[in-house]
Amino acid sequence: MAQYSKLSIKELAAEDRPREKLLQKGISSLSDAELLAILIGSGSAKESAVDLARKIMAGYQNNLNQLGKAEISQLINNFHGVGQAKAVCIVAAMELGRRRRLEESLISPHIKSSNDAFEIMNPIIGDLPHEEFWILMLNRSNKVLLRYNVSKGGMTGTVIDVRMIMKRALEVRASSLILVHNHPSGNKQPSDADIKITKRLNEAGKIMDIPVIDHVIVTDNSYFSFADEGII
Repeated sequence: MAQYSKLSIKELAAEDRPREKLLQKGISSLSDAELLAILIGSGSAKESAVDLARKIMAGYQNNLNQLGKAEISQLINNFHGVGQAKAVCIVAAMELGRRRRLEESLISPHIKSSNDAFEIMNPIIGDLPHEEFWILMLNRSNKVLLRYNVSKGGMTGTVIDVRMIMKRALEVRASSLILVHNHPSGNKQPSDADIKITKRLNEAGKIMDIPVIDHVIVTDNSYFSFADEGII
């Protein structure tokens, strides 16, 4: 039986080699899979880096937001030829992209609508595989004074310390608050817990004269606004 021999990336036509293609035609000429192939560097015993990268992208519906949620163990277990080094490289690249979007979101720190709050927070929590609860603390001009991370990994009354939140709001002299958290499931509708937490913080805000003006639930590419729906 003849031994199978893979086509290495060096044996591909020049225009199909992602590094050479980048140098000759520019980075915009590369597909997501080709960019990923440059990151992982090499393929497996039976496929080139480009083939492996295409398989990885297909495994995440050819969607970078989905790939951004991938964990190291998932990449290693689900794709033959992906070891710890390749998986770490992919996860690190996704995190760099997330941080770049975060820095870009700071260019427009004023909140004029629920969509502005979504645009600021989506790069931070939109594609996380777990829930995080944040508060945007605003001044009288609706400029963001502080993005305050309240909790990670869950959303229950036990992890929301109302007194600590109000203490921090007083410290930065916030005039109003916007609550923001993500739903990794992609379902943007508020749960009973979401509504209860909103009510608790809204009541505390009224007492302290620091009103909660919205609660925005963030998913990959959409959001739900309590203010827009008239329930805050």
